[in-house]
Amino acid sequence: MSFLRPSVLYRFLLVTYHSLRWMPCQSWVFLRCPSLDSFIRLLIIVLLWSMFSEIRYITSSSMYPTLRVGDRIIVERASYYVRRPAIHDIVIFRAPAQQPEFMEEEIFIKRIVARAGDSVETVPRGHVYVLGDNRNNSNDSHSWGPLPVKNIVGRFVMRCHKPSGTSPHEDKR
Repeated sequence: MSFLRPSVLYRFLLVTYHSLRWMPCQSWVFLRCPSLDSFIRLLIIVLLWSMFSEIRYITSSSMYPTLRVGDRIIVERASYYVRRPAIHDIVIFRAPAQQPEFMEEEIFIKRIVARAGDSVETVPRGHVYVLGDNRNNSNDSHSWGPLPVKNIVGRFVMRCHKPSGTSPHEDKR
């Protein structure tokens, strides 16, 4: 295979500059026995990833067709510490305190359609208006009003698993 052989330019540089004699492509030993330094770097990346993101499971059809029942999604939790929620963001949040039918630790996923000052319904400062994509089967701001920003847990990043053969309307919330 010609793409594995050293090029003419490489051979010229090798003869001219002896300091180029060792190149990572000539020896793959560094991949076989990881050093303590690479292990510590990997450990730090895994710890940071687990602190600032999580995987969630979609249990209702309120965000159909964007997200279906059974989808697993990645949620990042750090961005709203440095920026405000934006319209069209899909957010994960705790149920508002004024809703007695939901437990305090229950988590919802909806799309932000208005921020403070927008006039869907006047949204007060420090609140957002959230709606599910499946408006007829969604318990959201049209039934309980604006959501306090402090209830937002994180922001939807991507779907990491889409189960096959599931009906979009298995669980209606």
